[in-house]
Amino acid sequence: MKALAVLHDHCSAPGLIGDALAAAGWEIDTVTIVGSDRFNAPDVDFDFPDVEPYDLIVPFGAPWSVYDTNVIGAWVQPELDWLSAATAADTPVLGVCFGGQLLARALGGTVVLAETPEVGWHDVSSDDDALVPSGPWFQWHYDRFTLPPGATSIARNAATEQAFVHGRSMGLQFHPELTSDILQGWLDMGGDAKARALDLDPGDLVKATEHRHLESAARTRALVEGYLSTIF
Repeated sequence: MKALAVLHDHCSAPGLIGDALAAAGWEIDTVTIVGSDRFNAPDVDFDFPDVEPYDLIVPFGAPWSVYDTNVIGAWVQPELDWLSAATAADTPVLGVCFGGQLLARALGGTVVLAETPEVGWHDVSSDDDALVPSGPWFQWHYDRFTLPPGATSIARNAATEQAFVHGRSMGLQFHPELTSDILQGWLDMGGDAKARALDLDPGDLVKATEHRHLESAARTRALVEGYLSTIF
């Protein structure tokens, strides 16, 4: 089985999701849309690959908003069209944060500015712990999705919906892939100032992520295994 990890910027990585897929015997290809040289000018042209060779598409997070067409207009609508075509062709999508918002939008939902941003480790309540384990998941988002038509809400917290299932696809608002190295990359590329603007200590975020590594890896592995066994 082969998965395609869609990395929207050079700071992203498959992380713990990639580890869980690899442990399940999957081969993982990656594509990066915005390279380091265009991080501050991310309106790049990008040709999305044919989905036919892939059994699963995994679009990951991004520091931009789905509706930021003045910033990422060259590729965001093409990606929405690509994901819509993929799901219509019964190619499953596991969308992560920005990727989950893209999936919701591609399926007919909306993405709007959240009433309250979530950054750091926040509890999530699940209707199905075998699919999306309840507990603390790392969040870094300023937007939220609304459920697309035909979707089933799986998990949520006081801030927003956190997971939904639509056919063979699943959208997540949180970051199961996160490792301390990934987080440090985000902090180095502007996240440090954004965290401090919310009165959060970036060093504390890294320390908490390091402290939670084993339980986070186990929870992500359970999520991926649950998705592959019950939804995929």
